[in-house]
Amino acid sequence: MPITSALSFFTSFAPVVLLKVMASCPKEDIPNMKELLLEQNFYLTTEEGEQGRLPFLVLSMKETNKKKRPAIVFLHSTNKCKEWLRPLLQAYASRGYIAVAIDSRYHGERATNMTTYRDALISSWKKGDTMPFIYDTVWDLIKLADYLTEREDSDSSRIGITGESLGGMHAWFAAFADTRYSVVVPINGVQGFRWAIEHDRWQGRVDSIKDVFEEACSDLGKNEIDKEVVEKVWDRIAPGLASQFDSPYTVPVIAPRPLLILNGEEDPRCPIAGLDIPTSSVCKACADADCPLNFKVIAQAGVGHQMTPLMVNEASNWFDRLLKV
Repeated sequence: MPITSALSFFTSFAPVVLLKVMASCPKEDIPNMKELLLEQNFYLTTEEGEQGRLPFLVLSMKETNKKKRPAIVFLHSTNKCKEWLRPLLQAYASRGYIAVAIDSRYHGERATNMTTYRDALISSWKKGDTMPFIYDTVWDLIKLADYLTEREDSDSSRIGITGESLGGMHAWFAAFADTRYSVVVPINGVQGFRWAIEHDRWQGRVDSIKDVFEEACSDLGKNEIDKEVVEKVWDRIAPGLASQFDSPYTVPVIAPRPLLILNGEEDPRCPIAGLDIPTSSVCKACADADCPLNFKVIAQAGVGHQMTPLMVNEASNWFDRLLKV
């Protein structure tokens, strides 16, 4: 499938309701916004091979002065792409940010057909040749931080990162791996993978990429997906995800950098009860660093696995409070 067709596939996965949610993001009322908005499309080489070509989109306002501005990286969910995030990018750009979005591995321009991501997950299970679920994109985000720290108009001390669902996990792990991401807002992305296995609450997350678990189930000679299958898949496609890199160990590492976790209270993919341990650890770390206001968890009542206007606005307020000087 041509790349243009693959991009059409990803952008078609943007339901009107989600576009309206993103459009609720606060923005400056600028009459000649179109003329003043600068759009840049770049590529970084993060490693050898086809997936090592990282496409990213940057929106910012044209400025005559040389003042450095904060930058925020936005990360899309499964079966979306960087273009899907345009309403958020435009809103943040209007407010003086350098707004950046990437195509995660096997999505957007990095997909050659409608099953590229699915095929990569299955290949990872069978061959262990890639880590498409989280880690490979996190590597790209480390290299993107290199670019942002060198960009003339960006302030290297003020780089934020946020994302929704899969993008929320990418934001969480990128911030754990790279301290240059100084303000962090994962949306519907932080969970306890080990907690979910131990409490039989893994089904929601598994269903989001079910094909690879069904393939593993067959390979392991099982009649249905169970805890053993889930653990083996995580260990194969994202080693350490349910052990030393799980939320109780990696989320506290982000502290005392400002961290806002936004989840739905009824989210089956990110059960809020699984965050008790990391939440306690982060609270202690921020208190010890004398910055207790640098951490907050909002679990929106009655909401499942979806981004809402409240989440969009809370994220916006968080970044404005902590990145604007």
